[in-house]
Amino acid sequence: MRRKLYNKLLEWKSESQGKTALLIEGARRVGKSYIAEEFAKENYKSYIIIDFSKVNNNVKDLFEQYLDDLDTFFMLLSAYFSIELYSRESLIILDEVQLFPRARSAIKHLVADGRYDYIETGSLISIKENIKDILIPSEEEHIKMYPLDFEEFLWAIGDTTLMPAIRKMFESKKPLGQLLHRKAMNIFRQYMLVGGMPQAVNTFIETKDFNKVDKQKRLILDLYKEDIAKNAGNYSIKVSNVFDQIPSQLQKHEKKFKLSSVEEGAKFRDYDDAILWLNDSMIVNNAFNTTEPTIGLKMNTKLTSMKCYMGDTGLLISHTFDAKGIMSEEIYKKILFDKLEFNEGMFMENIVAQLLVASNNNLYFYSNSSRNNSEDRMEIDFLIQKSKITNGRLILIKTRKGKHKKEFH
Repeated sequence: MRRKLYNKLLEWKSESQGKTALLIEGARRVGKSYIAEEFAKENYKSYIIIDFSKVNNNVKDLFEQYLDDLDTFFMLLSAYFSIELYSRESLIILDEVQLFPRARSAIKHLVADGRYDYIETGSLISIKENIKDILIPSEEEHIKMYPLDFEEFLWAIGDTTLMPAIRKMFESKKPLGQLLHRKAMNIFRQYMLVGGMPQAVNTFIETKDFNKVDKQKRLILDLYKEDIAKNAGNYSIKVSNVFDQIPSQLQKHEKKFKLSSVEEGAKFRDYDDAILWLNDSMIVNNAFNTTEPTIGLKMNTKLTSMKCYMGDTGLLISHTFDAKGIMSEEIYKKILFDKLEFNEGMFMENIVAQLLVASNNNLYFYSNSSRNNSEDRMEIDFLIQKSKITNGRLILIKTRKGKHKKEFH
């Protein structure tokens, strides 16, 4: 499955020349391990994958006992996996490295040795329980991996012409035309339903069966719920409550997350750890209210006023109808053909948030619900800061579904 992140791996290998390790961070089941191994197969003479979710304790002991004797460390590692290592031509992948923080800490010594390249993959990397007892190595470069974006979805289904056409017409400020627009929206709706999690996309390509796609997505949701129960520590109940409330919060008109609907009288300070945990897990994408829609969005952020989007819109759809007792095939068909009697705008706004984050944008919105002057009331779904300083420093985005146009200012 072709991913844009692959080019970043190539850049890292070329520019780093063994002076840094690369840490790929992303939500569970987003494709981190797969892309790391594909990269290893195509760019190195040999590679070893140490999967800390299942590796023998004897391998873990190597990181405890032999970091001061790396000749022995590499000899034993090579012998255990029956894979020969070649200086500057081999890659060692530390998979699910958050499960064994000692290996991450060892990166400092391994990189300094200089013999091999190193890629780490992990989720929940920033959770304090996973870093509290280690010195985080400065020899790490970080990149984040997200679900497939729309262009990657097009590549996956074998369409390499639609996105260049969309991009060309957008740059020339011309309409797509009715025929091409209809095709683009039909595929975009499929993408919204399936989402960008590789398991779901592969199932859709192989079967074209939304029931089977839905089953894959629910397996991922179950995995996330298990992670919350297992890894969220003393605030796992609060994390679970916030996670369960996401669909109902997004269904509201203004979509701002109201903690009082999770727990009566709850304040942000009561749930800040839970919200931070979900954000760090990359299960969700948080958007924050900026009090001034001008350059310097971060300086004017009101952290207690936020929206909580799902990291993948396909997962949001399955999460929304998780306990409704409605046949999933019926739901999928209604969304696909725009016949759903439901606030479908929540899915459209979520997917815009998802694609903006995948393009390395932080999420901000502007909300001024003035009670004194109706003319001062304003709601802007997303504010994006341009990379170049110009007179129009911000891109303002409002999302609308159906016949309404998306508004760009």
